[in-house]
Order: sequence, then C-alpha cells, then structure tokens
Amino acid sequence: MDSRTRLETTLAHSEPDRVPIDLGSIVTGITTGANATLKHHLGIISDDPVVDRIQQLALPSSQLLERLHVDTRYIYLSASRDWHDIELPDNSYQDEFGVRRTAAFHPETGHLLYYDFARENAHPLAQAETVADIAAFQWPDPHDPARYAGLEEKARQMYETTDYAIIVNAIGSIFEFSWYLRGYIQFFEDLLLRPKMVEALLDAMLELQSALFEEILSRVGSYVSVVMTGSDLGTQAGPAISETVYRQLVWPRYVKLWRRIKDKTSAKIFYHSCGGIEPMIKHLIEGGVDILHPVQPLARGMGDRKKLKRAYGEHITFWGGFDQQRVLPFGTPDQVREEAKRLLDDFMPGGGFVFCAGHNIQTGVPPENILALFDTVYEYGRYH
Repeated sequence: MDSRTRLETTLAHSEPDRVPIDLGSIVTGITTGANATLKHHLGIISDDPVVDRIQQLALPSSQLLERLHVDTRYIYLSASRDWHDIELPDNSYQDEFGVRRTAAFHPETGHLLYYDFARENAHPLAQAETVADIAAFQWPDPHDPARYAGLEEKARQMYETTDYAIIVNAIGSIFEFSWYLRGYIQFFEDLLLRPKMVEALLDAMLELQSALFEEILSRVGSYVSVVMTGSDLGTQAGPAISETVYRQLVWPRYVKLWRRIKDKTSAKIFYHSCGGIEPMIKHLIEGGVDILHPVQPLARGMGDRKKLKRAYGEHITFWGGFDQQRVLPFGTPDQVREEAKRLLDDFMPGGGFVFCAGHNIQTGVPPENILALFDTVYEYGRYH
C-alpha cells in the first residue's frame, strides 16, 4: 500500500497495511537543534532551512523523512507567520500583524531555541477599548499573491510524481491568533467582561483565515489529503475556557471556517490543541473536525487512550498521542519502545490513527530515542 492510500484508509476508519507515520508540520515537526543532532547521528548531510521562526522548526530533509518511514509530505507557503517581519534591536522582530517577539537562547550552549512574546509592546491590540478600535486595525492582506508563489506547481508535481500524502503547512487559527493580538490575560478577561469586543476580533480573524484558505485551496484543494486548523483550548490541568463560553463565542466561528474549507476540498479537517481538552472533543466532532492532534497523555482527561478510543474513535482520527513530556526526552530507548507499543495497542485497532511524536520534537531529545520511537512504530504498527 502506498503512503497516500495508507493515510486516506486510516482517515476513513479502516485498517491499512500499517499505521501511517507523520513528521514535518508546524505542530508535528522537529526543531533545528534536534534535527541537527539526529542528522549527525545518522551521518546525513543536508542544508535544512528554518520553516517556522517562532518555534525554530527545521525543514526535514528527504533523507531523514525516508529513514524515519514518514508517509506525509508538507507543502510550505512562500510566506507564513514570518511574512514581512521587521527586525528590531535585542534579537527581536515584529510580524505582519504587529506582534513582537524576542529570541530565547539555551543558557549553556547559546543555541537559539524559540521566540517568545516581547516584554513590552508585544500585542498590537492590547490597548483597544471598543469594537471600533478592532474595526480600525490594519489587517494583513490575505490575497497577496506572493504568499502562494509556486504553491500549486509544487503540490501538483508532488501529487503526480510521488505517492506521499500531501498537506499544506498552514494552520487555520482563530482563537489563538486573536489572543496574540490582544494578549493572553487581556483576551481571557474580555471573554467574560467584553464579549462584544471578542466577537468583533474573532469575526475579523475568521474572515482573514477564510480568505487565506480560499486562496490556498483554490490552488491545491484537489491535491491535499488533510487541511490543518487549530488553537490551544487546554492547559495541563484541563480546558482553558468553559464549554459555555466556547460554544457561545468561539465554536460558531470555527464551524463557519470548517464548512468553508469543506466547500473547497474533500480533504479531512485536522484540529490541533494541546492540553486537557476531553470535554471539547464532542464539540469538535459536531462542528466537522475529522482529526484530533496531539492527544497529550499527561494532560487531564487525555491519559486513558483506550477510553478515548472507545468514546470517540468512530468519529475522529487520533493523530499523535505519544508521551513527549516525559518518556521521549528523558526515557531510555527501551522505555520509548515499550511506550510506543502501548500507544499502538490503544489507538491503532480499526484504523483511525496516525502516528507522530506528539508535538514538535524538541532540542535535547536523544537521537537514539527518536529512532527507537519511529522504528518501533514502523515495525510494530502493522495490521494483520
């Protein structure tokens, strides 16, 4: 069975020949540090660019993807969250929304790890007081053709000359990208105290994201197997937002986005959210989500994988699920192998499961553990 058929079979909740393996997106990728260490361990020589500045994610080389038996391939926009960055002093920059971020370095090695929000003037709508202030905000242009240069040609070429499952590395975020503009604490206060401002901000972000995906899918909708969307709805301790507020303010906007996407493509809808979001899964399914990632096992309500599979496995594909907080970075290769087998035993029966390392593979994860993980899934994750 080829990679594209393998993925689409499991997304249809049937059993392929083996569990599909994923690596390479904005939320299933590998940091530059982990990528460099793993390539050195394997003797792979390649020049891999950074494809996400904020998280310092590398573009995995074809040699690495083949070594790890990866079935997916990502098409990257010419411009993503780093479009039109303005460089600022002190290792900081401002993105096209006006959000400011500052570099964070490893305290011992000096390696650039990621970019965090700046201490001052990070959020361009932090001082907004009225709906009119939201309306006056200068939004980026989603129709700028430079964003999509070569996208259709690359997708067509990959679709016609390979059998990989193709995904565009763009994530449709309404909730999370909105608090980037307002600030986390301020935005969550707004949910309760200034709901009209929240609605205005979410509506504007919905229209921006809808326009972006209309442009993307008008070019590649017939070539891709999955469309990525998401926003973090959870923390380690459970949902970050009540179900009531979520249903009233956030969920209806996502439903509109998902429906607009499905009007443009037959690809499945992927939703990313970290944290303990078990109470939200039924709402995601009702709204039209086909795939849930990353299924964070140490977060509240997400650790009983068999229970999740029984409750939701007929309606949603689980993508991820490996313990990336404890076992992958700090376990032994044998512990990684045993946890990988438990993951597969819980999630793979009947299809509806795609493997990735959980979230992005972080700098400092031993290469032996990465190889133990991917090789175990490749060997043990076969259907009989």
